[in-house]
Amino acid sequence: MASKPPLLSVVIPIYNEEKTIPELVKRLNSLLYILKKRFSFRPEDAEILFVNDGSRDDSAEILKKFCGSTPGFFLINLSRNYGHQLAITAGIDVARGENVAVMDGDLQDPPEFVADLFEKMKDGYDVVYARRRTRDGESIFKLLTAHLFYRTLKKLTRFDIPIDTGDFRIMSRRVTDVLVSMREQHRYIRGLIAWIGFRQTGLEYDRDERFDGETKFSVGKMLKFALDGITSFSSAPLKLSSYLGFSAAFAGSLYSIYILYLKLFTNNTIQGWTSVMVVVLLLGGVQLLALGMIGEYLSRVNDQTKNRPLYVIEKIYSVETLEQRKHSRVDRENARRKNESSRG
Repeated sequence: MASKPPLLSVVIPIYNEEKTIPELVKRLNSLLYILKKRFSFRPEDAEILFVNDGSRDDSAEILKKFCGSTPGFFLINLSRNYGHQLAITAGIDVARGENVAVMDGDLQDPPEFVADLFEKMKDGYDVVYARRRTRDGESIFKLLTAHLFYRTLKKLTRFDIPIDTGDFRIMSRRVTDVLVSMREQHRYIRGLIAWIGFRQTGLEYDRDERFDGETKFSVGKMLKFALDGITSFSSAPLKLSSYLGFSAAFAGSLYSIYILYLKLFTNNTIQGWTSVMVVVLLLGGVQLLALGMIGEYLSRVNDQTKNRPLYVIEKIYSVETLEQRKHSRVDRENARRKNESSRG
């Protein structure tokens, strides 16, 4: 018979963090101790889910040995690198907890703060996100671009996406179940959670420096992440292309009237190819920009219609067998459906 779901699942994506893992495990054990002291957690009341996102170092091997011999710790080993957001998605899909927390594995998110987020959930919230009060160890460029992106996205969307927050948060089971049902290929998880709604609030914290090494989030990945966030929740880029096209057409009409006026009513005519080239380059640039924006949206529609799985799990490593987890997830789903039918 399947065991009772834990009160808390903690999902942690891992990518090339071999030097950080020993300290991360130590801090997670501190979190478990805090949960025991503050909320009388038993060992079975919490589970820690590492998601190895195709690491090229020894992260997977270290976690395989640890999770294979330590109850309550699990390694979800993906078949390749799928990216940060899909690694989080894999962990959330497997998590069984009545509450599910997400944090990064580089120790910029303090594991002990999960206990504060969990305590705030007791006030009746469905989502408690961690809002960054300070961000140590990050460049001025990263701070400025993050500031600009979050505030731009907030203005473009028709619902409230909290600013100065990442994926570090905790969710109730009903929010988690809705999130699991949303199988979008290009994922911006913090936006999806904001879209779901229910009662949400934030707690401020000071974000630490990385424990070791450099960030795995390159400028290219940052740009893709920003593009996914904007295109997933706003049609503003498409509207912008329409506005640019209208403006170019309007300006072109005025310029044509001006040229005709000079031709018909004065002795002056515009000579040379400079003005012609300016008009051609302006209109060509606007057209290419509009096509590029439309192409981005069409590309996302094309990816979604392929209906491929979001990720592939190579294996789940733990003391508990994978088969037991499958049964426990089925039992939880059957209980949820039975509860919904009884309400109806």
